Amino acid sequence: MRVGAVAGAAPRAGAGRRAHPAVSRLAVLAAGAAASAYLYRTDPHQPGHWLPFCPFHRLTGLLCPLCGTTRMGYDLMHRHLGAAWHDNTLALLASPVAVLVLARWTAEGLRGTRWRPVLRRRGTILVVAAAVAWTVVRNVF
Repeated sequence: MRVGAVAGAAPRAGAGRRAHPAVSRLAVLAAGAAASAYLYRTDPHQPGHWLPFCPFHRLTGLLCPLCGTTRMGYDLMHRHLGAAWHDNTLALLASPVAVLVLARWTAEGLRGTRWRPVLRRRGTILVVAAAVAWTVVRNVF
């Protein structure tokens, strides 16, 4: 008998089987495509739309490191690079890295391999320091 199994109980359906790595990648891409299609038609610069709000900004009145990324995405989709730069410069500069990580994660999943990017301690410190510095700079100046 298996360890932890109850005598006479049937094993769970699908126990021990894992979904193909591509399933999660395709689900993320489908959700991203749906969100992008909605954002493309919805101007986040105008009030009254169902779009996420920043809880940090709502509680403190300060801009967090990610405030403006929805507007930035909208502006990028409409080829307004200057407006995207104004909405969130740090997120705009980090976007190519995020796209490359997403592309590799997707490609590895479609190949059937599991790839999980790891941010080591030095990288974590760098990201946190950049986020804190960006928060201070955009709220002070």
